[in-house]
Amino acid sequence: MENFIYFNDNHLESIVSKREGETKFGEKVKLKPTEQSLEAFLKETSALFVVYAIKESIGVAANLGRTGTETAFDVAIKNLLNIQHNVLCKGSWVSILGTFDFSELQQQAENDNIDKLRKKVSLIDKQITFLNTQIIKAGKIPIIIGGGHNNAYGHIKGLSLAKNQSVNAVNFDAHTDFRALEGRHSGNGFSYAFEEGFLDRYFIFGLHENYTSKNIFKTLKENSDRLQYVSYEAMEIRSEKKFNEQLLLAKQFIKNKPFGIELDLDAIESVASSAVTPSGYHSKQARQFVHTMGGHDKASYLHLCEGAPSLDSTQPSTVGKLIAYLITDFIKARK
Repeated sequence: MENFIYFNDNHLESIVSKREGETKFGEKVKLKPTEQSLEAFLKETSALFVVYAIKESIGVAANLGRTGTETAFDVAIKNLLNIQHNVLCKGSWVSILGTFDFSELQQQAENDNIDKLRKKVSLIDKQITFLNTQIIKAGKIPIIIGGGHNNAYGHIKGLSLAKNQSVNAVNFDAHTDFRALEGRHSGNGFSYAFEEGFLDRYFIFGLHENYTSKNIFKTLKENSDRLQYVSYEAMEIRSEKKFNEQLLLAKQFIKNKPFGIELDLDAIESVASSAVTPSGYHSKQARQFVHTMGGHDKASYLHLCEGAPSLDSTQPSTVGKLIAYLITDFIKARK
């Protein structure tokens, strides 16, 4: 695959800190052998979950946002591989496949105008779609770390192609990412997937009313049979709706078809991300969201995006630790 670097034993050796009397998660994860094809590995591996990363922030730049989302995987993988392998969460359930490294494309994009940036996002879309399709066709469940929320499009399209039907998605996010079809970027992955027939039902969990335009609210209202949401303010500020009840309603809305779970780290208060918020959910609620949605047998992938630890000069590893918690919450619920 173009722009893809497979994880290998040398990567593991440099990351896993072994300790006598303990078994670390990274000592048990599965890796694709160099000589084996991707198709054969996915078919033969006993691992149910396939973790891979997307190192890019071109989609964020194309949406006029702060870059840095290409840095999430490196800190997340160190945390994930050094947790304990135990009866509750086994490393052997997981394959660490590797990373899409779009650094060369990103360097080329440094002086691009918006139109050129958005064309580059479309190139990324094709590669993400291909890999997600292959993983899901093999009966595995992708867990994707990093990149901008533009990549939701490729994940949804890949799931749809693998299942040969339109699919659903639930998104824990301060924003709908349902902006105009003006060229691909991190703000319109879901609207493109919806327009092109890959996305059937879509639920936005915890959107911020201040950052949702009049036109988007109108679109949501006009398509309320397929597009639903609950705002952060309705639950946490005005106390009109209860968090746990809304979790169940969201799952009820999307569970009729295979669905993807999207979580934008900018919905979590003070987490370094492309659109960091001073007012949002706490990590506990994000973990509850992943646990609740991941516990359904139609939950088909998990995407954790927009984390940008490079924007946190004090504790960049905190983002990685949070991502590791969210991944293991999903694995435990789905397994």
